[in-house]
Amino acid sequence: MRKPVGLGMDDTVLPEKFKCPLSGEIMDDPVVLGSGQTYDRPHIRKWLNEGNLTCPLSKNVLFHTILTPNCLVRELISHWCKERGIALPKVYQDIDGDMITEVDRIYSNSLLERMSSSLSDQKEAAKELRRLTKTTPSYRAVFCEFTNDISRLLSPLSESESKVESDPDLQEDLITTVLNISIHGNNKKLLAENPVVIPLLIESIKFGTTETRRNAAAALFTLSALDSNQLIIGNSGALPPLLELLRVGHPLAMKDAASAIFSPCIVSENKAKFTEIGAVKVILQKIKDGILVDELLGILALLSTLHNAIDELGDLDTLHSLLQIIRDSSSERTKENCVAIQYNVCSKNLTLLMMIRGEEIEKRTLAELVKTGTTRARRKAIGIIWKIHKAFPITRTA
Repeated sequence: MRKPVGLGMDDTVLPEKFKCPLSGEIMDDPVVLGSGQTYDRPHIRKWLNEGNLTCPLSKNVLFHTILTPNCLVRELISHWCKERGIALPKVYQDIDGDMITEVDRIYSNSLLERMSSSLSDQKEAAKELRRLTKTTPSYRAVFCEFTNDISRLLSPLSESESKVESDPDLQEDLITTVLNISIHGNNKKLLAENPVVIPLLIESIKFGTTETRRNAAAALFTLSALDSNQLIIGNSGALPPLLELLRVGHPLAMKDAASAIFSPCIVSENKAKFTEIGAVKVILQKIKDGILVDELLGILALLSTLHNAIDELGDLDTLHSLLQIIRDSSSERTKENCVAIQYNVCSKNLTLLMMIRGEEIEKRTLAELVKTGTTRARRKAIGIIWKIHKAFPITRTA
């Protein structure tokens, strides 16, 4: 039977490098501070939480408070303890490889408990959780261990009478924490299937600071990386507020909205819904205004496989614009999306094919793309040229 840490252990034989400089005790969870010094996580965390911005040993000012696990020291301590029959607290390693200690669990739980306390307590705890989940992977990972932690985190927003508008700062910190924990692979399914998460993200896209709206959209984008979540997001009612954020939001928020729209539109049901709410018109206007051209062409390429979208895209001005973008852009992906849209739109439209034929005779845009484009771009360009030749065969005279 192994002895607990400290039981019958003579300090004179304990290597100094295994001791935390703050507690003088053997380290359970050694981490490296920005100064390069190693401390036991709970003790250095307490030091930082008290507002100290210097390294306790070197006294140097810290430029950041990120704590990096010192795996080498941890391994050395584990080996030393094993030889002497001394038990250390077990460290949990999740599927993504993030190390979660009992200290992480305890501290995270203490912060979540404050979510049912006073508003000032909620705000302090939310700000700390936002910071921890941004800088420390283990605090993102701990949320996948207990399914009710997500509901506890969001209880100040989901249970308040005024919902997300209760306190803008609290809302921003909690929604940003959701974004942070959504980065962790094991959390994506838990978050999307939690009944309060996506509705609160949608509300936060509608009502919140610019930062809140951005981070809510970014969270939906991160969640949509899991295929099974794309349909959930589409069925949740998230597409209309995302389109509105793209239409009139802050420039940075528009970019997050465009990213959040792209992945769900891979699913055919979502493409249809998005087209029905007027997405093509909004996106075309943004492209004509020179806003997020590369990103939005990617969405249009997805939508252009639908008949409703083809009707909206099938005008001469739009095709002229697409051909001009192919000539002007330095992005291979942008050129590829432009020609893919043209291929889908003009396939059965003789008027559009005739217009492209006229431009091709004069400027040879597609012929150049056949030589220099990506494999997909060349294939689409060849397809259009073939359709032109089939629709308007060259008649030879003797």
